[in-house]
Amino acid sequence: MSSVAVVICAYTQLRWGDLQDSVESAKRQPEHPEVIIVIDHEPELFARAVARWPELRVLENTEERGLSGARNTGVARTDADVVAFLDDDATADEDWLGHMLAALDDPDVVGVGGRATPSWPTVTGAGPYSDELLWIVGCSYAGLPETAGDVRNVIGSSMAFRRDAILLAGGFREGLGRVGTQPLGCEETELCIRIAQVRPGSRIRHEPRSNVSHRVSADRVTMRYLRRRSYYEGISKAVLSRRVGTGDSLSSESTYLTRVIPGAVARELRSVGRGGGLRAFAIALSVLSTVVGYGVGRFLGGVVVVAPANRVTRQPVGTL
Repeated sequence: MSSVAVVICAYTQLRWGDLQDSVESAKRQPEHPEVIIVIDHEPELFARAVARWPELRVLENTEERGLSGARNTGVARTDADVVAFLDDDATADEDWLGHMLAALDDPDVVGVGGRATPSWPTVTGAGPYSDELLWIVGCSYAGLPETAGDVRNVIGSSMAFRRDAILLAGGFREGLGRVGTQPLGCEETELCIRIAQVRPGSRIRHEPRSNVSHRVSADRVTMRYLRRRSYYEGISKAVLSRRVGTGDSLSSESTYLTRVIPGAVARELRSVGRGGGLRAFAIALSVLSTVVGYGVGRFLGGVVVVAPANRVTRQPVGTL
């Protein structure tokens, strides 16, 4: 039986309650994985986590600030055959890990992703989100396979890889992935594509029976967040296309835009009096914001525009 580690990365004390739920759900897995907590350049949170879980390996991110560096730190500090990743605001079902490990019994399968079910704020509910837009809040969205099967990439909040495949591909790339509250993404997509490129014949699987409950905070159930997250997804896709090629980076997105989205808009427009108008507008706004972000990312080439609350800065994102 393969040894397995679960890596959980955290960057803010504002999610302390969620982090505790996430860690405890990993500890409850029947496979008794090694649970590793990586704190992303937040000394007070690190001290708090060390005190809370003295029996676990609690690490500080030794790479650049951001989710990619934190994940690489966890991978580097374990010898487990399989490394699973669970978000700090996601709570795993008891059979979450078991289903992913079963998929990895096939030697050609090098990575597997599970399902992420949104846990909405009680006050707002799903707000403007249709099922097709749930990727914006890190959850499984309409358009993904409903049964187990091969996919291009997994969802980052719930995934597992053979450790040697991660190392062979060079790990998660900095310049992609969330940095603090900056909603960049695509780091897991880029890793999956690179693994397929360096290990021809390898397969990435989607296993919807492997489920986590992914909490959505109230500040993410707004048009402002929807627009901002979509824009940065476009930025991330532009960086991704520069690194792995447009064909690989946009293969799934073309199907999503030409088949899934038009049907979603048509459906919502048929239920305008029941919130469909708002949801149809949200779909259009998300697509437009993503396209604008992609255009900006392609134009800027080697930099990402980062817009914290009250200023705009430019960060290098690396070269091919």
